[in-house]
Amino acid sequence: MARIPDVAVLDEVAEKPVLVLDGLDEPVVIESIKLLKDEREYYVHVRSKDGAEGLAFTNGRAQYVYPILNRLVIPYFIGKDARDLEDHLWGVYRHSSNYKLQGLAFWCCVAWVEMALLDLLGRTAQKSIPELLGGVVREWVPFYVASGRRDSTPEEEVGYLQGLIDETGAPAVKFRIGGRMSKNADAMPGRTPNLIALSRKVLGDAIDIHADSNSSYDPPQAIEVGRMLEDIGAVYFEEPCPFDHLEDTKVVADTLDIPVSGGEQEFSDRRFRWMIANRGVDIVQPDLHYYGGLIRSTRVARMAALAEMPTTVHISGGFGFIYMLHFAACTPDIGRYQEYKRGIEKYREWFDPALEIRDGKMSIPRGPGCGIVDIQRIIDGANRL
Repeated sequence: MARIPDVAVLDEVAEKPVLVLDGLDEPVVIESIKLLKDEREYYVHVRSKDGAEGLAFTNGRAQYVYPILNRLVIPYFIGKDARDLEDHLWGVYRHSSNYKLQGLAFWCCVAWVEMALLDLLGRTAQKSIPELLGGVVREWVPFYVASGRRDSTPEEEVGYLQGLIDETGAPAVKFRIGGRMSKNADAMPGRTPNLIALSRKVLGDAIDIHADSNSSYDPPQAIEVGRMLEDIGAVYFEEPCPFDHLEDTKVVADTLDIPVSGGEQEFSDRRFRWMIANRGVDIVQPDLHYYGGLIRSTRVARMAALAEMPTTVHISGGFGFIYMLHFAACTPDIGRYQEYKRGIEKYREWFDPALEIRDGKMSIPRGPGCGIVDIQRIIDGANRL
């Protein structure tokens, strides 16, 4: 097992600058930030005093947390230099005592502004988001296909996953087990053990299998289910215990041979530090929206790298897989696979070159900022909220 680094060393690496701002010699002063909506999506649109623009997609939670965004997050950024974005992540946390709102709702709002500003900075400097975050280390990202259902029988679930494999050529799958925050109850009697066994029987030995319990189990039950996954050679077990039961999850990770992952609901850098310093999980999984954006998630990845732990980000929101691709493009150890979200087809042609799927891998977006060629078309088709 890799040596566990001292917390002081973890803090030191997390606090090092993330952004590479070569070519941005003049201030990029933020003039406006607006929440926009069309019939399908919520967006955050930013504009500098020089007329540069940036756009970010939310994960849909804007429909009920937008007052935090409009009243407590956006006002902090107006008039600030976007080049100081890393410092602003701390500044907005302190602004108007926002730390009293510490949680997913607050950090989602910060993430949307951060992503829009990264798009703006990238377009201004003619650099992609991965280039701003330190440089591109891969151009293709291996993926798995997933089902989010628990109302399906094992036969229905495996049939659906086989269809996704046939459609995409994916080398790996993920399915849901347990009952979701269910105190050991299964979604239907016998579903989990039957699904685990049937998945290997039907999908074959060449397909890598992931399972996500969404906080379903206490440690004894999680270990029992984990042994079933080990018996079929599954490659990881996601969030076996309630997400904030860090010690319980560590018991499971310490006991099982299958890698245990967690962190999608996390918003605290100190709790991620605890997971890494205490090996509470084997794979850390910040959500790029819930955790507050790409910069904060990169800091987690840097800490995890010291402990030789992968950072495989969680995706919330249909467009979230684009931000995942950016993160995966510049993060050395992202684990075996990233999650593929159906719906890539409607975004594929927004990029130049168009996004591709080939041999179980997705291409990363090219071009300045987020890489969308015509953000003005999206802006013009939306209304301000």
